[in-house]
Amino acid sequence: MGTYRIYTGDDGNSHWEAISLDKTTDWVSNLPASHIVFREDQAGRFIDWHPAPRRQFVIILSGSLEIGFGDGTKKIFGPGDARLVEDTTGKGHTTAVHGSEPCVIATVPLEDGNAPIGALG
Repeated sequence: MGTYRIYTGDDGNSHWEAISLDKTTDWVSNLPASHIVFREDQAGRFIDWHPAPRRQFVIILSGSLEIGFGDGTKKIFGPGDARLVEDTTGKGHTTAVHGSEPCVIATVPLEDGNAPIGALG
C-alpha cells in the first residue's frame, strides 16, 4: 500500500513519484471534492494513451492496475494504493488491468480551481 502522484513533466510525458502523507499534510486536508465514483474493470481491459480528464484521486480497492508512462516504464499499483492523478496535459499514460482478477477503483474528482501541487519532496 502506498501513496503516489502522477504528473506531466516538462518533457510532456507522464511520470510518477511516491509521496509521503507525513510530509505533505498541507495539501491533504480539506481538498474540495463533491463526489466519489466506484468502477470495476474486467481483467484484460486496456486503455491506450490518454491524459487524466481532471485532477483526481484514484484508489485501488481490489485487483491491480498497470500504468504505462511516456519513457517506456510501467508501474503496477495494487489494493490500497492511492494516486493523485494530475497528468491532465501532454501524452498521458496507458492503463491496463493487471492479472486475471477484475480491478475495483474509487475515483474522487477534485473540484475545479485546484492548481497542481507541484513537485513533492
